[in-house]
Amino acid sequence: MTGTEIRPITPADLPALRQMLQALADHDGGATVASVAALQDAAFGPRPLIQALIHPRGMVIYFPEFSTHRGLPGVYVQDLYVAPEARGQGLARALLRATLTHQDWGAQFISLTVAHDNAMARRFYAGAGFASRGYEALIHTDPETL
Repeated sequence: MTGTEIRPITPADLPALRQMLQALADHDGGATVASVAALQDAAFGPRPLIQALIHPRGMVIYFPEFSTHRGLPGVYVQDLYVAPEARGQGLARALLRATLTHQDWGAQFISLTVAHDNAMARRFYAGAGFASRGYEALIHTDPETL
């Protein structure tokens, strides 16, 4: 596997990106994922919210993060997917490294969230040098109740 196969997405890649997102969601419990139109707006709209890299057998979606503790910019990985037949060949690590190569905001670290019950992913991230931040990720989806 070479890093040259990993590249930034184009609008033409959005159906494949969505298909990989759905495969990831199916693995995690089967939720429906963003439409191609929503991904188009998020990646290529007037104010892009995400960046993504694609490989024929995997993808990563990420965006800027800033650590107020470190005082440094970073990359937050929203989604990382490698097709089952490509796992164990270094593609996930290559995709993570590529986020730092392709970002343009001076990122000094990568952060992400992994499900507590995803033992395989937790082992992978620990082996890749990721450490627990010591807190659980939370989400609130109804601004009217804040």
